[in-house]
Amino acid sequence: MVMLQLRQLVVQPGQRISLQDVDWAEFEAILEELGDRRPSRIAYFDNLLEIRMPLPKHEKAKVLIGDMVKILLEELDIDNEGFGSSTFKRTKMAAGIEPDDCFYIEHAVQMRGKDRVDLAIDPPPDLAIEVDVTSVTGLDAYQALGVPELWQFEEGQLRISLLQNGVYQDSAVSAHFPQFDIVRMVEEAIAQAKIEGRSQTLKGFRRTVQGSKF
Repeated sequence: MVMLQLRQLVVQPGQRISLQDVDWAEFEAILEELGDRRPSRIAYFDNLLEIRMPLPKHEKAKVLIGDMVKILLEELDIDNEGFGSSTFKRTKMAAGIEPDDCFYIEHAVQMRGKDRVDLAIDPPPDLAIEVDVTSVTGLDAYQALGVPELWQFEEGQLRISLLQNGVYQDSAVSAHFPQFDIVRMVEEAIAQAKIEGRSQTLKGFRRTVQGSKF
């Protein structure tokens, strides 16, 4: 049998590799070998591990959407804690995921000051963001871990999924920002940023939020 080390695998930007029949101990060992400081993202469910490498346009979109969420939370004076692309995993569910970005909102106080997450005792993030490459494995992992709200942005379109009775259902509105047309606002902002740039787009987005609060 030929044995390869993970550092020998090369994942090109925009691509992903899948490893089958990976048990939990192997998953933990792979995470340890990959380390925390890496551009790749993982998704793990039912003994299937995916490792993906995002494209630059993916990174730009995820940062912009994350910034829009921060503006919404700031302008609405909602307490929150951002956990970025932290690894979320739980042995009992045989699931693990690294979102493009995520936020604790309802559970912000509970997670304040924590450097690591243990889903055996901690809640999953209240809102997670994925851009372009959400797979079935990733969606299954989010669902198994019980993330209440998931935003998926792909090909210029935003899809909001809310967890209902353990299953994701598409929704026209965000559970966290029901007073806003989030789908339209995000899609328009991403398109606008390609023309006007990030800074001007976010300034305009903030003004829109401010004007809609009252």
